[in-house]
Amino acid sequence: MNVLDKIKGGLIVSCQALEDEPLHSSFIMSRMAKAAMLGGAAGIRANSAQDISEIKKTVPLPVIGIIKTVYAESPVYITPTINEVNALAECGCEIIAMDATNRLRPGGETLADFFRKVRENYPHQLFMADCATYQEGMDAAVMGFDLIGTTLYGYTEETSQARNDITPNYQMISELVKNSGKPVIAEGNIWTPEQLRLAVRCGIYAAVVGSAITRPMLITRRFVNAMKKDEV
Repeated sequence: MNVLDKIKGGLIVSCQALEDEPLHSSFIMSRMAKAAMLGGAAGIRANSAQDISEIKKTVPLPVIGIIKTVYAESPVYITPTINEVNALAECGCEIIAMDATNRLRPGGETLADFFRKVRENYPHQLFMADCATYQEGMDAAVMGFDLIGTTLYGYTEETSQARNDITPNYQMISELVKNSGKPVIAEGNIWTPEQLRLAVRCGIYAAVVGSAITRPMLITRRFVNAMKKDEV
């Protein structure tokens, strides 16, 4: 069974912890991945070569790999340069995801120019486009990305108004499913099984859920805030 068949119709669990979070540890992320697998996950999304290597020792599931790196001259931080792509390919990621917004990358490089070089270097690698808008998803499909994700909706200046929205962009998901010609991965703002079911009804290929499953600090904060809202 190939990689895309393995994740089709499945839930991909994002196992990530930032450096300032208590669970920041490659070992802990590998155990998160094991728990996700035992719960029925079809794949794992993870950040950093260290975490991915440890996860791949622990579970046999396909991994969507990213490396978050901040460069001063660009807002793009999800797999922004060829250095991150090389590191992800070296640690055996079945799928490499990257920022596929229309923002310039480090060095002033466009996504089209960058991805052309990446594809030449890795013609058989699967690549996922992390997009913020419908048009970016369509553009990424034309460039040759293998999967289109809604990951960055709400995380760019153009879509920043959506940061206060707690639901996925179902319209964007549906239109990409209908028109992109690529497997569409729903990712972002999926907090409940009900929201996930609505995304499934849009015809998605698979879905990524992270914070609602693997980030207990954020989960706790949501419950605490809910209690405060009911205060008289």
